[in-house]
Amino acid sequence: MGATAQVAGGVPAMCDGVTQGTASMELSLFSRDVIAMSTAVSLSHDVFDAALLLGVCDKIVPGLLIGALHFGHLPTVFIPAGPMTSGLSNNEKSRVREQAALGLVGRDALLQAESAAYHGSGTCTFYGTANSNQMLLEAMGLHVPGTAFVNPGASVREELTREAVRTVLGQGTGARVAFKPAPIGQLVDERCIVNAMVALLATGGSTHHLIHWVAVARAAGILIDWDDFSSLSDVVPLLARVYPNGAADVNQFQSAGGPGFVIGQLLDAGLMHEDVLTVRAGGLREFAASPCSGAPLSWAPVTDSGDASILRKWSEPFAPTGGLKLLTGNLGRSVIKVSAVPYDRHVVQAPARVFDSQDALHQAFKAGELDRDVICVVRWQGPQANGMPELHKLTPPLAVLQGKGHRVALVTDGRMSGASGKIPAAIHVSPEASAGGPLAKVLDGDIIRLDATQGTLQVWVSDLEWAARNTAEMPAELRQANAHGMGRELFSGMRHNAQAAELGACTWL
Repeated sequence: MGATAQVAGGVPAMCDGVTQGTASMELSLFSRDVIAMSTAVSLSHDVFDAALLLGVCDKIVPGLLIGALHFGHLPTVFIPAGPMTSGLSNNEKSRVREQAALGLVGRDALLQAESAAYHGSGTCTFYGTANSNQMLLEAMGLHVPGTAFVNPGASVREELTREAVRTVLGQGTGARVAFKPAPIGQLVDERCIVNAMVALLATGGSTHHLIHWVAVARAAGILIDWDDFSSLSDVVPLLARVYPNGAADVNQFQSAGGPGFVIGQLLDAGLMHEDVLTVRAGGLREFAASPCSGAPLSWAPVTDSGDASILRKWSEPFAPTGGLKLLTGNLGRSVIKVSAVPYDRHVVQAPARVFDSQDALHQAFKAGELDRDVICVVRWQGPQANGMPELHKLTPPLAVLQGKGHRVALVTDGRMSGASGKIPAAIHVSPEASAGGPLAKVLDGDIIRLDATQGTLQVWVSDLEWAARNTAEMPAELRQANAHGMGRELFSGMRHNAQAAELGACTWL
């Protein structure tokens, strides 16, 4: 194409799945900012006319985007990896995990199921953070249209990658005249950020983006918070059912119409800004299409759902709202993803059982101490305490308890994302316990009410007693343990500087 390509640098590619439930997970959230800094180091050579960013899993895409936005003068196109082909179904994978939590199957059966689920190149096939990233980038117009969920081995994948090069150089297929994308700093404006938020809500995407996209917006000079997500959720309908808020995986989502269908529907409904800049000449409407195999490369508009159990039109949604609720009360501010939670579990009131770690909860579960109505409070899991690890390991035991008919919920200053699935989970509680937040006052036996209908999170303790209670400090042995091993010593500055979750957990502000 007449350009010189240089691999300017690489970024860490941490896998949350591999590090899940281990000390290494405490580096996960901060790896986003390491990736952003790595991107900045790469682009700091200042010899480039444009940038291509190769994004795959959870923290990589937000980190790349944050880094690129600090070089806002460069036209930038993202190239996704695409998801691996479908393996073991997500429902079957979850079933085996719950059996393992009960001790009904051993490690060999669990490993066999995990290997069958995660078996090839590309992102995992559930609609978690990695695939939500790609949906949001489509909605922001930062991809070649329809690139997000094309498998790595698909025949059209290589041509889409070539098209990304043509696009960033202003020679994209289908453009009637030469069209060079605007610099990314001009492209990512307030309308673009809102479009990403709307796409997230309409598809029931990962709640991690209530942290990541706050940070992305700040890198673009834009301030958003959870009130903004909540307000949009009140008016954006849920158009998709993809695991964990449905049975389908992302390959089935793509077959049913994928991002092209969703973006088209949201544009038709007036719920996305169509008058935005994108990397393509045709604007955002060009993203309401799906790429076709064959030469030359072409796209077909996606106007109908191929499976109404997975994707629906805006006029006939699965739910009238986006399934995300902001919870406020005397326990702080938090969020809950209710799109996958049974309606009769949107309100849970039960005695609290307080834990200082996820391992302590597992021990109590195995000892039968949680076989009752209970709201499990897991604290000291925020950015300043231990880097805010994802607590996906808690899903199987809590799902087992709920399956027995108990009223169960999780309240934590840690992360869960859609991995909480059918379990009511008030996550990202802010301010975190380590910063003197109210979770540090909760005692075993306190009655907590999580009400996703009214949007409240309350502990039923009198104002007088609550004000008089001492704020517990993080146990010294736990703080010491969080600071050492698996490279955690190197991240002490990030823990010290980390902002609250609602401020994007940024370490660079």
